[in-house]
Amino acid sequence: MKNLLLSTNVENEVAIPTPTPASVALPSILRSDTSQLLTRMFRDPRVLEPHERTNLIAQLRVAVELEPSIPEIRVLLGMALCVDLQAQEALEQLRESARQAPDSFIVRLKFGELLMRLRICDRAAEETAVAAKLASNPVQSELARRQAATIRTMLREGIERGGYRSLLHRILPFRRRNSRAQGIAPALVVSK
Repeated sequence: MKNLLLSTNVENEVAIPTPTPASVALPSILRSDTSQLLTRMFRDPRVLEPHERTNLIAQLRVAVELEPSIPEIRVLLGMALCVDLQAQEALEQLRESARQAPDSFIVRLKFGELLMRLRICDRAAEETAVAAKLASNPVQSELARRQAATIRTMLREGIERGGYRSLLHRILPFRRRNSRAQGIAPALVVSK
């Protein structure tokens, strides 16, 4: 399994793995079949069969129980839960990992990504901004920049929780004014 954090070799401009205490401990905690399932999930989340997702989540839960102080394992569990469409539990795992490691780039980036996918855009923008500040190389900076751009687009287009409600509030007064102009009683106008 690849390390979660990368640093840049200035001479060759090549991303090289940087060992961290958590990334050194990950391979010894995770079984080889778990690592293979994670690799497949990272390549394309749709290729995992339902029983494979269930097994992956169970194995990651065991890993979290064995090493609850390693936030990166919680991130992996949260990502697997997202793939299995268990958003609430994924949110809890990522929130706990952000509490454990407030200065971790990957934790903040993935927490922001989940919030973005749940359309909690203001909070997602905050987490992504923190991740951008924590970025330690150009690859990490680019990931945070792209995620922030996507969040700004969602905010601009009103794709946020409550975004459709604000759109309806703009349309409904026009329908009421228009119905009054046509002599239709406002009580008869039904809004959907």
